[in-house]
Amino acid sequence: MSHILLVEDDGSIIKSLSEFLSAEGFSITCARGQSEALSCLEKQSFDLVLLDISLSDGNGFAVCSYIKQTSATPVIFLTASGDEYSVVTGLEMGAEDYISKPFRPRELISRIRNVLRRFGAVQSVLELGDVRLDTVRAACTKNGRELFLSALEYRLLLVFLNNKDATLTRSQLLEDIWDVAGDFVNDNTLTVYIKRLRDKIEDDPSNPKLILTVRGIGYKAGE
Repeated sequence: MSHILLVEDDGSIIKSLSEFLSAEGFSITCARGQSEALSCLEKQSFDLVLLDISLSDGNGFAVCSYIKQTSATPVIFLTASGDEYSVVTGLEMGAEDYISKPFRPRELISRIRNVLRRFGAVQSVLELGDVRLDTVRAACTKNGRELFLSALEYRLLLVFLNNKDATLTRSQLLEDIWDVAGDFVNDNTLTVYIKRLRDKIEDDPSNPKLILTVRGIGYKAGE
């Protein structure tokens, strides 16, 4: 389980984001300001830091500077400061990513996992039944035989693999695949791509075992 330090001074954001990240399988420690964040970093190690820029005491840039001087922990800035200066400053300090509020929760999860994967903090090979997805090579196999997935099919499968214990609504899936498709993705398109993915990974697509339909809600990964 990846351990994330969330540095944020807005209590409502701390509560909602902590609950969301915990539900996604992350261990969360929260710090409300610069001094509390530095204290946490001195006492514990983290796999990633989610860092707001505007803090009640100090700012996120100072925390990022400390992190980069003392460790190899990746940093994602999470802030309402979306101006070009803040973006450039954060990235030049060594931050791995920068997400402006308001953000889409599923996109945040995807970008967190991408950073963790780059730093070796998550599995590079994910499995679902006899299907294996190598996220480093972006290759998918079934019983050792390579499957050729489109970018959107690959993204869909990755979403299910990263959320094995969750039932995903159709709206959640649409959020996750929106950017990959590069154009408008609607509910009918999702149905088509679920079918195409099943045709490639299921032994019997008419009786799916790997991607299950949860009536009235959405889909979930099988065993």
